Amino acid sequence: MSEPILHLASNNDWLAAVEIGAYRADSLSTEGFIHCSKLAQVVDVANRFYRGQCGLVLLLIDPSKLESELKWEPPAHPNGERAAAVSDELFPHIYGLINLDAVVRVIAFEPDASGNFNLPEMIP
Repeated sequence: MSEPILHLASNNDWLAAVEIGAYRADSLSTEGFIHCSKLAQVVDVANRFYRGQCGLVLLLIDPSKLESELKWEPPAHPNGERAAAVSDELFPHIYGLINLDAVVRVIAFEPDASGNFNLPEMIP
């Protein structure tokens, strides 16, 4: 498996994806892609955009198994605007549905008592 990328999702959205056979985030309709992160990026993203939210899961995705196009791009805000370049860091964006066989692991991702997220120990 190539180095996994990660996507933050609600557990309910993931369960719905299992029922229909593919995962689709709202951002696919509003921005044209699904936001993902590298392992080193996911905690910062979670704490910035999902602080205190419960019922989340991390989807560990094998990029080599994706059927949709994957692009590495500068960060984008949830409203679709590109973020001001504060570094040359790139994020993985998936331009299409996530086929379920590309999701190699689903891990519960809950905030701590103060609402902050930390990387779960079971991530390789």
